Amino acid sequence: MQLEKYLLDEHNQQLTDKHQRHFEHVAADIQNLEEVLNKLMAFNIAIPSWALGTGGTRFGRFSGGGEPRSLEEKIEDVGVVHALNRSSNSISLHIPWDIPDNAAAVKAHAAQLGLHFDAVNSNTFQDQKDQKLSYKFGSLHHVDKAVRKQAIEHNIQVIKYGKELDSKALSVWLSDGSNFPGQLNFRKAFQNTLESLQEIYSALTDDWKVWIEYKPYEPNFYSTTIGDWGQSYLLASKLGNKASTLVDLGHHLQGANIEQIVSLLLMEGKLAGFHFNDSKYGDDDLTVGSINPYQLFLIFNELVEGMDAKGLNHATGIGWMIDASHNVKDPVEDLLQSVEAIKIAYAQALIVDKAALQQAQQNNDVAAAQELLQQAYRTDVRPLLAEARLRNGGALDPIGAFRKLAVRKELIKERGEKTVATGL
Repeated sequence: MQLEKYLLDEHNQQLTDKHQRHFEHVAADIQNLEEVLNKLMAFNIAIPSWALGTGGTRFGRFSGGGEPRSLEEKIEDVGVVHALNRSSNSISLHIPWDIPDNAAAVKAHAAQLGLHFDAVNSNTFQDQKDQKLSYKFGSLHHVDKAVRKQAIEHNIQVIKYGKELDSKALSVWLSDGSNFPGQLNFRKAFQNTLESLQEIYSALTDDWKVWIEYKPYEPNFYSTTIGDWGQSYLLASKLGNKASTLVDLGHHLQGANIEQIVSLLLMEGKLAGFHFNDSKYGDDDLTVGSINPYQLFLIFNELVEGMDAKGLNHATGIGWMIDASHNVKDPVEDLLQSVEAIKIAYAQALIVDKAALQQAQQNNDVAAAQELLQQAYRTDVRPLLAEARLRNGGALDPIGAFRKLAVRKELIKERGEKTVATGL
């Protein structure tokens, strides 16, 4: 379905007076107000095609009803998200979960909704139907060259799909690793991975990039061949300028200083971008900002400072994408919440008094530095986000509009109660 603009306008009209009061109250203390609003209006976060259905665990999966049955319907759902928040204008596909059989038609369908395609993601962590060789013991690091070749060819095929959709990046995450000591020769596994990635890298055109993701554990629990940012950075450095490190917020051991990691990667020009989510224990893939919003703010504080230092455009300098999928929420509402949390952290980072913070750091004034950060973090910037959405033609209250307009009810009526989307 497609949301009509007049319906959003009618919903906004009921909230305008309240919004104006809140906005004027916050705006009075924002020195660079128009600059902040313009940056918020330009900042978009890609939506993964696999997050449009209800997620699940190895114990079960429970459809929420009206889930998209095809790539075209997933695009329509992203169109709904973008119509509501005006901050989700791109889609990231996971191959082979979502193969664009007719790329021209798929692109045209997306364009009608104001959407384009972000990075494409390969999948060698599962065996697919009719697949000749198994990835049970790994893919790009596998001891069998034939298995590695199969995985390489899959990644190259994903690049071809991406080119048809005008995407510009391949995202690679490997589950390759080991469950028991002695199962794997670490050095040979890493070397096999590097050689495999070099073949994939050679298939990239000059305007394409490869983003290398890392994860410390799961589904393998003794070792992961690309287990941390250092191993990803090492591979990206050996590959060349078109390779960089992709950071998934859930792919870290508890207590990891992610803000320091991204600061250093950005400094070295090797930060590809983000998969945003949140976690309590591990790779929980929870709604962004639902567990540790302060850490998200601290990450964005380093990002804004680092991007400004390198002269990068905040909206396009690196890649921004959600990678969250939970099994008890409406997927569209979950995505709206995640995008809102990301942009709240971004807005808070934009209003940090950077000159004063630098002075406090230079003077080793620890208390002042802490106060400056927490003053920005404790500022309710939601009215700024609402104003940016309003200026962009979105909803003042995206989830409220989604519910008021009974979008899920209409999707169930159109698609059925028991549909289950492809993906996680």
